[in-house]
Amino acid sequence: MPELPEVETVRRGLQPWLEGARIDHVTLNRPNLRFPFPRNLAQGLEGSAIVSVGRRAKYLLITLSNGKTILSHLGMTGSWRFAEHGIDKPPRYYETATPPRHDHLVLDLDHPEHGKSHLIYADPRRFGFVDLYDDIATSPYLAGLGPEPLGNDFNAAAMAEKFAGKKTPIKAALLDQRVVAGLGNIYVAEALHRAHILPTVLAGTLVTAKGKPKPALEDLAGAVRTVLLEAIASGGSTLRDFRNAEGGNGYFQHNFAVYDREGDACATPGCAGIVQRIVQSGRSTFFCPMCQKKP
Repeated sequence: MPELPEVETVRRGLQPWLEGARIDHVTLNRPNLRFPFPRNLAQGLEGSAIVSVGRRAKYLLITLSNGKTILSHLGMTGSWRFAEHGIDKPPRYYETATPPRHDHLVLDLDHPEHGKSHLIYADPRRFGFVDLYDDIATSPYLAGLGPEPLGNDFNAAAMAEKFAGKKTPIKAALLDQRVVAGLGNIYVAEALHRAHILPTVLAGTLVTAKGKPKPALEDLAGAVRTVLLEAIASGGSTLRDFRNAEGGNGYFQHNFAVYDREGDACATPGCAGIVQRIVQSGRSTFFCPMCQKKP
């Protein structure tokens, strides 16, 4: 599923074209995705202007002038994209003028600067979902989320507070959205490799007896930030289905050091290790057994 860099890439692609646009009409081509569309979704959107396009963890948040907020999760195959307005030419990313069968939600927009367009949500496997809130603070999806890993509240000290006494493997601890929001399998593997920490290390061993972060945890906090920023700069990672708002791919997959590289030489300079794969909690974990160590 798309992780923080992919969702942030989509947000940045949508923002300049959505903020200030009015939603003139909403078309629902089916009643549900992973969950049913909210009742009266069209009535809740039509006539409103889009104030801002934000992100929390792996969720897109589109705030409207009527005070409502659209929450969108892309699931495995979901994507938002634009199409030109007008019957005299096919939409920008269609090969024909007939919309693909996986286009489930279409917003007709009118932007004071960019003119008319369609914003389309497509999702072949329908694991994504769209919800609408009068008060986004009431959303159960956002309740209890940890700090944003690119924000000021995320640091080694904050992780030490969460990890103290924990006998959970560090990989699982980082995937816990209550510890840090937005991380997934790919970027946890890459961050652990950069910090030279084995994914099987128990989270509590990265914390001193006085509850302070060990140097390895300081390294990990920096590695998380660096990996995410590099991935965002590369437009995220496209392994199979991810597309940005312009229909293009991300490129960070070409920079993976360990993820999906089982049997390859370790990318750490001077390391003679070979990337290995194990299974943790039913998910693949990739790491170098030579340069990733216990603290």
